[in-house]
Amino acid sequence: MIGRILPYPLLTVSLILFWMTINSFSPGHLLLGTAVAIFASWAMASLRPPKPRIRNWHLLIKLIAIVLYDIIRSNIAVASIILFRRDRKIQSGFLTIPLDIRDPMGLAVLAVILTATPGSAWLEYNSSQGTLLIHVLDNVNEASWTRLIKNRYEKMLMEIFE
Repeated sequence: MIGRILPYPLLTVSLILFWMTINSFSPGHLLLGTAVAIFASWAMASLRPPKPRIRNWHLLIKLIAIVLYDIIRSNIAVASIILFRRDRKIQSGFLTIPLDIRDPMGLAVLAVILTATPGSAWLEYNSSQGTLLIHVLDNVNEASWTRLIKNRYEKMLMEIFE
């Protein structure tokens, strides 16, 4: 019975808490936030997302550590570009990178990694060709970006999810 009303109870509670943090507390906001959270939970249930199959949990922890390190390092690099290299011409651009990973969850995690890391953004994935289009702030060398994504992230994501 509860599973039908709240198919994703953790999602529902999280959305209610998020709603209350972005709005002032009042009974009306609590009621509206609860209604929105329940409808969102039902919408998620209708999508029926597959549960991710993680083969190597220890690699997931290693990947998280690598990504956190890369995010800190990229923040410093982007800040130095903005603050100290105004006279230098920055070569931002679009890159197309061939990917071997096909697992939807692995691709979603790669999208989060690339978008969360300052200086790069996931733009498009072409599933028929298996290519990824990204934008980078400082495109010094396309080959180095390809090596970074394939060797640092894609290889580990394939070991985790495929």
